[in-house]
Amino acid sequence: MSTERNEETPWDRFLSDADRAVLSKGRFGRRMGFGEKPAVIVIDAQRYMVGVEGDDGRWPSSCGPVGRAAVAAIAAIVDAAHAAGAPCFFTRFELARDGSDIGVYGRKRDLLDSEHWCLEASIGAELVPELTPAAGDIVLVKKKPSGFHATPLLGYLVARGIDTVIVTGGATSNCIRATVFDAASYNFRTVVPQEAVFDRIPVSHAISLFDMDRQFADVVATADVIRALGAARAQPRPAPGARGEPG
Repeated sequence: MSTERNEETPWDRFLSDADRAVLSKGRFGRRMGFGEKPAVIVIDAQRYMVGVEGDDGRWPSSCGPVGRAAVAAIAAIVDAAHAAGAPCFFTRFELARDGSDIGVYGRKRDLLDSEHWCLEASIGAELVPELTPAAGDIVLVKKKPSGFHATPLLGYLVARGIDTVIVTGGATSNCIRATVFDAASYNFRTVVPQEAVFDRIPVSHAISLFDMDRQFADVVATADVIRALGAARAQPRPAPGARGEPG
């Protein structure tokens, strides 16, 4: 597989010629490619993150139209994963109503005064209706940016013999970035479909994708991910109990 990018990326316009020289000299951004056992991770695709078309004013943390467009791309990836028999994991960021589990994050933002935030049992904390987990999918509640922090996600991936994680959802500069860095630290091949992640601020989105693609993940088109999942579907699967599969 080629180690070079030919297509234009969301971050190209932010790079100077000097930046490009540094990247070339340091041989950054090689493609690691897909492995044999992928899983899809959907990070915080919740109502508070994407709001409601025509009513974003009531959703103070909504990413707006870019979030809703990304949800459509996530749904296509999840559908392809289901068809391929690849596991899907959904996270929800959810806080206790009394703020007892918000930690230091509460010193940066006030998230406890509205049903349109991410309070437990609130409408804001619900997954968006376009993404309904199927039988066998796993939904995890997290309290910190990374989907791995204080959740059983790593154990589930290891038990299934996963070697590639496809990270989708939002926000790119916060929870996606944290999850991707942890996934790379655990030595998973990590893939980020650029149309299936979203952020509130375009420059944060673009530079976070750049940082991830430079050293920790392959940022690729959603269509490439769907093709890879189709190829995984065509591969013979190990019998239950083999290679760490649950029986």
